Amino acid sequence: MKVKEFFKNLLGGAAIGVAMIIPGVSGGTVAVLLNIYDKLINALGNLRKDFKANIAFLLPILLGLVLAFAAMYFPLNWAMEYAPFPTVMLFAGLMIGSFPKLFKDSKAFGFEKLNILSVVLPFVVIIGVSLLKLFVYAGEAELSASMPIWGYFAIIGVAMLGSCALVIPGVSGSMLLMILGYYTPVLGLFKSLTSDFGHVVLVLGLFAIGLIIGFFSIAKLMKFFLNKYPRGTRWAIIGFVLGSIPALFIVQDYATYPMNGLQIAAGVILCALGAVATYALTAYVEGKTQNRK
Repeated sequence: MKVKEFFKNLLGGAAIGVAMIIPGVSGGTVAVLLNIYDKLINALGNLRKDFKANIAFLLPILLGLVLAFAAMYFPLNWAMEYAPFPTVMLFAGLMIGSFPKLFKDSKAFGFEKLNILSVVLPFVVIIGVSLLKLFVYAGEAELSASMPIWGYFAIIGVAMLGSCALVIPGVSGSMLLMILGYYTPVLGLFKSLTSDFGHVVLVLGLFAIGLIIGFFSIAKLMKFFLNKYPRGTRWAIIGFVLGSIPALFIVQDYATYPMNGLQIAAGVILCALGAVATYALTAYVEGKTQNRK
C-alpha cells in the first residue's frame, strides 16, 4: 500500500471513529460519505479470501479508530458529566441532519406497502428497548470489580451491538450503548485504570472482543441483506434512525440534569447546529460525488 493511501485510510478511520464514539452519529454513514463503505464491508466480509490485501486496507482504518477514541474520550466524558442535556440535544441534531440523505438513498430503491413493516418494526424495537430500560432496569450498567459474573458475558454482546455503528449506515452504535446504559460506564472505565488496572483491562478486552466479533459477523449479515433484500434493508435502517431519536431522550435520567434556562437554550442551539452541520456535510459530499460522475 502506498504511503498516501495509508494516511488517507488512517484519516478516514479517525473520522469513522469519531462518529462511532458520538451517540447519534453513524460510523457507517461516514464511511458511505467517504466512499469507502462498500470496500470496507467487502474487506470485513471476505477477510480470508484476500487476507493480505484486506488487512493492509483495514489496518490504518482500525488504527484511526483507536486514535479517535483516545482524542475524544476526555471531551465526551466531560460533556456527559457537566452538560448532559445540551450534549444529548447535539447528538439528536446530528441524527436529524443525516435523515434526509438516508431517506433519499432508501427512496432510490423504491417503496412498497410491505416496506411499511420494514420501517415500523425497527422503530418499535428501539422504542421498546428504551422503555424496557426506563421501567425495568433503570440506571447505568455496573462495570466495577463487584459486577456479577453474567456482566462479563453481557459486555461482549453489548459491544457486538456497538459495532453496528461501523457496519450499518444510519445506526449509531454509541446511541445503542447509551440506550442500554453502557455508554457512560464504558467511558468511565478509564478513570479506574490506576486503582483497578486488572479489572479494567479485562472488561475493555472483552469489549474489544465483542467489537471484533460484531464487525465481522454483522458485516456478513449486512452484505447478505443488502444483496438479497436491498429495498427492505434500506427502509429498516430508516426505522432504526427514526426510533433512535426519541429513544435517546427516553433513557436519560432527567432528575440529575441542571435544567435551567441556559442549559435548555444551549441544547436547542446545539441541536440546530448539529442538524445543519450533518445535512451540510452530506450535501457537500454528495455534490462532489456527482461531479466526479
